[in-house]
Amino acid sequence: ARKVGHECLRYPVTEHTFGTTILEVKTDNERPGFVRTPPIQGAEQLRGRWNRLSPIMKRRFLAIDRTDLADERTILATYRTAMARARTGLAFARTGIASIGLGTALLRQFATGPWTILDGFLICLGIAVIFEGVLWYIPGRQAGKECHRTLQETPNHHPIWDFMFQPFHSQVSVDDLPPILAIKGTYGPGIWGTTGLALERTLIAERRNVKSRLRTIMARSRTGLAFIRTGTSVFSVGMGLLVYFGLANPFWTVFNVVLVLIGTLFIADGYYWHLPAMRIKKQFPYCFGDMEIVLPDYGKPSPGWKKVVFSHEDL
Repeated sequence: ARKVGHECLRYPVTEHTFGTTILEVKTDNERPGFVRTPPIQGAEQLRGRWNRLSPIMKRRFLAIDRTDLADERTILATYRTAMARARTGLAFARTGIASIGLGTALLRQFATGPWTILDGFLICLGIAVIFEGVLWYIPGRQAGKECHRTLQETPNHHPIWDFMFQPFHSQVSVDDLPPILAIKGTYGPGIWGTTGLALERTLIAERRNVKSRLRTIMARSRTGLAFIRTGTSVFSVGMGLLVYFGLANPFWTVFNVVLVLIGTLFIADGYYWHLPAMRIKKQFPYCFGDMEIVLPDYGKPSPGWKKVVFSHEDL
């Protein structure tokens, strides 16, 4: 775990272009990466006239959309992994702080003697463990900042539904209206049914992305709580040493005050990460409300589709 934890996770953030560009695999380095192609000529004009596309062309665009959504989920998973590493690093830091606090207390409480070597060993061990934790913590903190910025930009993206069913007032041209299909009620769904299934898969993928964003927000909240726990540990060690030994030694007094200030900063930073996530959590019903799964049947109108309801109280 230590060897893997030191590896730097890099996954470039790409913006959804709704089919005007596609992802390409870049294999120049040891690990494959993904980059976007330049805008494909004519793709934006085709996507703008969605209602005039054939079912096959629509499915191609929907397949690209699902790939883009999978790319976003991979990016969010990278952020969550980096923040998990940061929480592991903070656990290292708490262990190191406890070791330093114990070694310092023993060093100041008892006179110099053979056991002083043990006190110094505990202090040096704590410093080494804290240094190891910092190496895990810094990349995770940077990932938390990047994911917060990415999640703030996400609501500006247009959902797939806006391209499928545009408001009538936005269709200023008669050419953008859906064509009249020469079909009868007795006909089977055929290719239109498979296109509907592709749309349903894309919408489900989009819902998965919403829940993936929520999981990332909750991971950021857990990381904030880890900051608070670490800050509480540092604050407690500094305040305990300050109260027990008093202000007699100026050097140790400054040391204890620095520990208290560092702990306070960690606690404040933890609340800065945690409280916004709690506000966002209250806006989502996934953890408390009932969950409905629609069973689509493209041979029937959508109001006639069956639903399976899972109640939170039944779990």
